[in-house]
Amino acid sequence: MDANTHPQIEALEAAAFRRLLEHLRLRQDVSNAEMMASTGYCRNCLADWLAEASIATPQPLTREEARNHVYGEPYAEFKARQLDESADQLARVEKSQAENDRVRKLARSRELDEELDDSFPASDPPAITRPR
Repeated sequence: MDANTHPQIEALEAAAFRRLLEHLRLRQDVSNAEMMASTGYCRNCLADWLAEASIATPQPLTREEARNHVYGEPYAEFKARQLDESADQLARVEKSQAENDRVRKLARSRELDEELDDSFPASDPPAITRPR
């Protein structure tokens, strides 16, 4: 059995997410800028993803509610304790965001290639399979 077919995968993912949040709350010495520069995401990204995931629910979260959940406190309180980002950190964040964009485009391109491969078998050129 692989992870994708595990009958409790959503509960396991939720537990792992809660553990990640606990870890990030403990490691407030690591700034969002450092996280973004090193990993391509930060606490704010997690909060945005949480808010986006909640849109399809009966009680969607606001961005601020999601941030408060991720940070375990009001975002403004966390932010007040953080140092301003250095020029080097901001440059690394910008580079990391550009890399995120590049790999997303590559992933979308691969998905499109797979869709085209599925819709146009190699044995049938598009002119044969397309209705007139």
